[in-house]
Amino acid sequence: MSTIKELLIESLAAEDKRSQNKITIVGSGAVGMACAICILLKDLTDELALIDISEDKLRGEMLDLQHGSLFFNTSKIVSGKDYSVSANSKLVIVTVGARQQKGESRLSLVQRNVNIMKAVIPHIVNESPDCKILVVTNPVDIMTHVAWKLSGLSASSVIGSGCNLDSARFRYLVGEKLGVHPTSCHGWIIGEHGDCSVPLWSGVNVAGVPLKTLNPHLGTDADKENWKSVHKEVISSAYEIIKMKGYTNWAIGLSVTNLALSILKNLRRVHPVSTVVKGLYGIKEDIFLSVPCVLGRNGVSDIVKVNLSPEEEALFKKSAKTLSSILKDLEF
Repeated sequence: MSTIKELLIESLAAEDKRSQNKITIVGSGAVGMACAICILLKDLTDELALIDISEDKLRGEMLDLQHGSLFFNTSKIVSGKDYSVSANSKLVIVTVGARQQKGESRLSLVQRNVNIMKAVIPHIVNESPDCKILVVTNPVDIMTHVAWKLSGLSASSVIGSGCNLDSARFRYLVGEKLGVHPTSCHGWIIGEHGDCSVPLWSGVNVAGVPLKTLNPHLGTDADKENWKSVHKEVISSAYEIIKMKGYTNWAIGLSVTNLALSILKNLRRVHPVSTVVKGLYGIKEDIFLSVPCVLGRNGVSDIVKVNLSPEEEALFKKSAKTLSSILKDLEF
């Protein structure tokens, strides 16, 4: 007796089940799921894989997303704690890690998350040897360095989300101060994603007008308008959000999706992401810090060489020194 499917559908060709733009997200916590929903709503992938060690929660998240399939265009969502579900991914987003606690700095998370990376990265590369890895786990610059060393991939293929979100926060806050939408406010945060980040006040502009030409003291202690507080708020914003709701996730999910779009669509847009900065600004070590990078299907294909002021270069070197001292004490 024929089934309803056999009576309804005449099959003319075998289905090609190979994914063309598969994305895997490792970690189904608040950040991982924010990345997942943003990616789905942007239609970036034809297959989304979720990996976590918490099987019940993971399956619940998968089913919840699958039941919303009517509202996006991703045809396949899978999950599991076995890394085989990630096979042949184009992009793997690593969000798994110990959550930053109230009052805890990103750098204090280091050793706990290094051990997690050791358990994750080799499996990713084994299943998807040609993938690009986007590290979100904090402290992201250190974790990206660890992931790069553990993966055996080229530095261009292992990218840290870095200061992409810091720069978005910066542009938002500049826009709030001026009454202008953040897309029309241009400025960069580089260096460490954290307390030692570097605001490039020399390049902040609206419609091509550098704010430094209007206020030479912009971002300094001599500035009567106290623009320096904008950068202080960028640094403190994550801590404030964690204090109020326990974690940050939505802005991170939006930022990561922004990076994934540039990589998978080969847009070659410039983002401040964490990459190896050896040879830049007098840095002699293999340190990962955020600088403006061109992102496309090859990962980080180019670095934009920004002319830093002496003060900005000194702060950038301070970021490098801070991370270098931490890396020396790690075992991975």
